[in-house]
Amino acid sequence: MIKHLLPEKGNFYKANLHAHTTVSDGTLSPEEMKELYKNKGYSILACTDHEVMVPHHELTDDGFLMLTGFELGFDEAWCPDFLDARVCDLCVISLSKDNIAQPFFHKTKYHDIKKNSLIKYDENEPDFEREYNFRCINEAIKICREKGFFVTYNHPTWSLEHYEDYIKYQGMNAMEICNFSSFIDGYDEYNSKAYDDFLRKGERIFCIAADDNHNRRDPACRMWDSFGAFTVIKAKELTYEAVADALIKGNFYSSQGPEIYGLWLEDDKLHIECSPADKVVCTVNKRRCMSRYNEETGLITHAVFEIKPSDGYFRVTVIDKNGLKADTNAYFTDTLEIPVTD
Repeated sequence: MIKHLLPEKGNFYKANLHAHTTVSDGTLSPEEMKELYKNKGYSILACTDHEVMVPHHELTDDGFLMLTGFELGFDEAWCPDFLDARVCDLCVISLSKDNIAQPFFHKTKYHDIKKNSLIKYDENEPDFEREYNFRCINEAIKICREKGFFVTYNHPTWSLEHYEDYIKYQGMNAMEICNFSSFIDGYDEYNSKAYDDFLRKGERIFCIAADDNHNRRDPACRMWDSFGAFTVIKAKELTYEAVADALIKGNFYSSQGPEIYGLWLEDDKLHIECSPADKVVCTVNKRRCMSRYNEETGLITHAVFEIKPSDGYFRVTVIDKNGLKADTNAYFTDTLEIPVTD
């Protein structure tokens, strides 16, 4: 029996789910951002400006979808130098076009906001004291999820967060397995180890890749922070409702460049079809990592892995000849009918 993990039907849409504009600390307007990404073959953009959520539905057209969101930050306020402070940043994307009420309410502009001040997330609800601690962060995640938002945990390396910090977070929809802006600044912001840490702890979350672009540098230089990490969403159509449904269900993959065309289970065999790669790796919740190469051509476009019910979860990484990666979400064996084999 064949079960498609990425839906067999639908269309692939290239998306950047973490971006900054002149609404906060980016240098391009939302209109300029749309044109920038649309001209590069993207179909979806979420402008996740710091601390303020501004819908840009007027920029949506038949070939391009603007998602509504913002980035929510928690800093070590007691740290005298911000460069020494640990932070936790979350991207929060509305799952409904009509849901435009920001969960964490601010009346001031971005540059006037003190992130650790007393704020309200709803005028009719109690005050929410924002602090850098896991209880406060988990409560924020919970509130955002309850209010109909897709929540991602962002760039743990840039944030100076260690295992003992981030492993206490729970309830998010996804985490950034790659943050391009941090990556080109020199941080090791390919976070597959952190993703496995969450999965092995028991968090059933997805992974995304995103630019986190601010576009402060020359577009012709290698430090330009757009187009280096993206999420490819498979949805039945390019509408807010269909894309939100795909996000909720995890019908997407993350990439720095390689493409994934198909992912399916046939009994106990996992199949993946992809763009030409140097290596394809399958990671499970055991010391049983698997890799596939093509000894004859040096490139591989189809790989098969044996999956066992005892593996707990599995996910696949496609690595091209330049070392760029594409990652599937994790899939859990207790939700799939995988036969027991010797």
